[in-house]
Amino acid sequence: MFDFFMNVGHVEQIYTVVDYYTYIKGLEYLLCLLFFTFFPMFYRYINGGDED
Repeated sequence: MFDFFMNVGHVEQIYTVVDYYTYIKGLEYLLCLLFFTFFPMFYRYINGGDED
């Protein structure tokens, strides 16, 4: 687990399309996780002031 944090932001040379696809897929999963975490909070913040 500690090795993961040491490699975050480290740029590696990608040799094959499969490696590139795997890298992009991992980034996509992280972006989806961030979106599904913060969008409901943002939506609640935007629509929370309408009630009196």
